[in-house]
Amino acid sequence: MTSVRTSKTGLQVLAEFHYVPPKVERGYANQTLYINVSDHTISAKPVDERMKNTFVGGRGFGLWLLWNGVTEKTRWNDPENEVILSSGPIGGTTSYPGSGKSIAVSLSPLTHSVMDSNVGGHYGPLLKFAGWDAIEVQGIASEEVIVFVDGNRGLVQILAAPEQADDSYELPRQIVEMFADTPDERVGISSVSSGPGAAHTLMGCLNVSFYDPRRQFPRLKQAGRGGIGTVLRQKRVKALVVKYVGVKAESNGPADWPSLVAVGSKMHREIHDQDPVMNDMRGGGTTMLTAIMNNFDLLPVNNFRFGSHPEAARLAKPAFLPYLSQGIPNGCWYGCTLACASCAEGFELRTGPLRGQKVPIDGPEYETIAGIGSNCGIFEPADVLEANFYCDTYGIDTISFGTALAFAMECYESGVLNRARTGGLELNFGNSSAMLEVLHQMGRGEGFGMVLGQGVRGMKDLFVKKYGADVQFLQDIGMECKGLEYSEYVTKESIAQQGGYGLANKGPQHDEAWLIFMDAINKQIPTFEDKAEALHYFPMFRTWFGLNGLCKLPWNDVEPADNRKKHEPREAARVPEHVGNYVQLFRAVTGREDVQEPKDLIRMSEKVYNFQRLFNLRMGFGRRAQDAVPYRSMGPVTVEEYESRAERYDQQLAELGLVPADMSTAEKVAALRAHREGRYEELVDAVYKRRGWTKDGIPTLETVRQLGIDYPDVVALIAKHS
Repeated sequence: MTSVRTSKTGLQVLAEFHYVPPKVERGYANQTLYINVSDHTISAKPVDERMKNTFVGGRGFGLWLLWNGVTEKTRWNDPENEVILSSGPIGGTTSYPGSGKSIAVSLSPLTHSVMDSNVGGHYGPLLKFAGWDAIEVQGIASEEVIVFVDGNRGLVQILAAPEQADDSYELPRQIVEMFADTPDERVGISSVSSGPGAAHTLMGCLNVSFYDPRRQFPRLKQAGRGGIGTVLRQKRVKALVVKYVGVKAESNGPADWPSLVAVGSKMHREIHDQDPVMNDMRGGGTTMLTAIMNNFDLLPVNNFRFGSHPEAARLAKPAFLPYLSQGIPNGCWYGCTLACASCAEGFELRTGPLRGQKVPIDGPEYETIAGIGSNCGIFEPADVLEANFYCDTYGIDTISFGTALAFAMECYESGVLNRARTGGLELNFGNSSAMLEVLHQMGRGEGFGMVLGQGVRGMKDLFVKKYGADVQFLQDIGMECKGLEYSEYVTKESIAQQGGYGLANKGPQHDEAWLIFMDAINKQIPTFEDKAEALHYFPMFRTWFGLNGLCKLPWNDVEPADNRKKHEPREAARVPEHVGNYVQLFRAVTGREDVQEPKDLIRMSEKVYNFQRLFNLRMGFGRRAQDAVPYRSMGPVTVEEYESRAERYDQQLAELGLVPADMSTAEKVAALRAHREGRYEELVDAVYKRRGWTKDGIPTLETVRQLGIDYPDVVALIAKHS
């Protein structure tokens, strides 16, 4: 009779691996952790100098490991697909603000291609200090499991976890109690989990925990985009857990400690002085953006039909402040002076399985407020907070949920859907009760929630096949590109931002390029060449944060007091002093002497960005056809939309030599559309040229060779598609 071995937690040990935790040197542990939950393989993979020089870390390491783990035939729900998390060489640095980010990488259930999603919290940094630059999880377990890494003991375990909670409210709390031997060890434990909604939908998020010692409970940050939480749940991985007790200022092993302290101290002082007069993120996170976006006609309202609303003030920062606890630091990693991770404590839930309980809610962030709130015509803060909590608990991305629900609401109001087709739900804009009910259905895996959980692209296909809906209308109003739902900005008057969304590798997420103000408001990039240059520089610079474990907020959401005096407006948008800081920061941590100026940072990103584009090509995408965007992101689809801004649109038609007074509104809509669609194609041509891509959006062999990513299989891939 074989005895069943249990861990210190009482869980059955399915596999175990012992290792000697290496000392982190110059930002790297120099090895990655491979886990296969199908056959219980646990092994270490070396990180060599070429891997560091080419892929740097974070998103780059994730892409490289995934490239080598899957084939062009792998689908998101195959055992070969992987979930990878990696921080990057600067990740975990406590001496510079915003250094706690990690990147999750996988094949996406929504896009069927490569997905990357950034997240705060403690998992990535603690994993590195536990001895691993990345964790790579492959296979499908035969039962629910927890993967546990103990960096103090040098131990990795795959543990059976049949009885633990399956939601991301209870489970992170259970994990802290299970794996902390003493109360003081709680701060050294972080988990990655999802929830039942991720198992029932394609838009599952990853919840990454960090223990808040002042509030004495674990809090959550989300890697929301693309359904990576769905992949984790499909693998029957209940949680990834890391334990590392003993984080110190020098844990990241920087090459030049005095330089690191100098550049970090300068930035800490600047945030202390400038954040209160710029955005006050310490006092409310990104809630302040609602009012700004509404003032500039950029706030999505009713499925992106409109850019402002008279009731928007009800979703502005002052409306949320009474819910947010004040006076307690809110950094999601040690040493972040910006501390924008606001928390609503003691919120009493009115619906769902935890009705009547008082719970903490992390956020809400602007994207959640705009997506679940204004984009669905809902202007009640308490409703947004309740949905925020349950999205996190169920493991559902708030951006995809809000944008998909707004699409379904417009389909309901336009007659594509009715109560019979929604199972009795009245999905009118503004119906918060229906919004919460469909969210709970997603958590339970039933009703119209299962339809909504397929995302905008899945719903479009279903509504055409099942209900005979108009294909063009759904394509025009369905706010997705590449299968990923739009994040929450109205782009009708910014062609550069249309390109920022349409040309993003993973789909329309603003973390690659946010150019609305430069383009539409400040008029700083007037020509196609100017826009193309911006759509090269800003995605590359933002990619660099994802390679290194950095949050972008300290870059340009806080500026030196003299930034706009010292530099002309277009240059000021890059915040040159901060860019110089990052050159100094990277060298101080890694000791790389080949990094001397900003263009060297951009070069790092070009390698990884082009590699990701080619990875998309390998998976059957990554061409011009996939960079097309729904027309609503360019201009007004309906007569109602046009007439809501008739003066603006009439003037634009007049500038084209047309006479609006002689045209019907339908004729005006058609004329404006032809013009704007033509301009988008001109923009795409200009961007492809600047990036060194073909007219079909494929990196040329010359570009690949210049970047040093001309691996044999990459060259063969280009030859196949040339």
